[in-house]
Amino acid sequence: MAARLFNRPHRVIQDPPIARLLFSDTRVAWLWLVVRLYLGYAWIEAGWHKVTDPAWVGGGAALKGFWQRAVAIPENGRPPIAYDWYRDFIAWMLNNDYYTWFAKVVAYGELLIGVALILGAFVGIAAFFGAFMNWNFIMAGAASTNAVLFTLAILLMLAWKTAGYLGLDYYLLPLIGTPWRSQAAEPDKRIGPPAQAGLSR
Repeated sequence: MAARLFNRPHRVIQDPPIARLLFSDTRVAWLWLVVRLYLGYAWIEAGWHKVTDPAWVGGGAALKGFWQRAVAIPENGRPPIAYDWYRDFIAWMLNNDYYTWFAKVVAYGELLIGVALILGAFVGIAAFFGAFMNWNFIMAGAASTNAVLFTLAILLMLAWKTAGYLGLDYYLLPLIGTPWRSQAAEPDKRIGPPAQAGLSR
């Protein structure tokens, strides 16, 4: 049975039309521009608040306090962190005083993610790191707006080919081997001229 399962014929399954429209069609780039600006502004606002706060960039006291609250296990009710392995990881970071430098990574990382999203520069990568930060905040028990921002970041990752089309990705992606070529602009080599295809005008 395993042989039949893994020896099935190779196929390329096409995306449904709605997925192609949303994630591969540059006509919808304006929608991703709106999402980018909203998400980018949220990250810049959060990052700027941190980079101008000595409690974040002057020793990491703010992050230390956040981690201490996250790993605390109350006598009654549920702890902020639901998974023991993640609590142990945060406790390990806390016990090694990694907040002293990791707070700067968080602060400047948020700011850079916001700038990249607004400029449309490597949107897929910026959205990935934004989603990763949102995931960590959620895992640490900080709900707030993280679930919404995480969802928007995932959508931008899915639309990485066109999300930055109205931005710097229009110029940057071709430089790394992702040319902006429209299939509609290329001749269809599968069908010849009308005479060859057996069609009459």
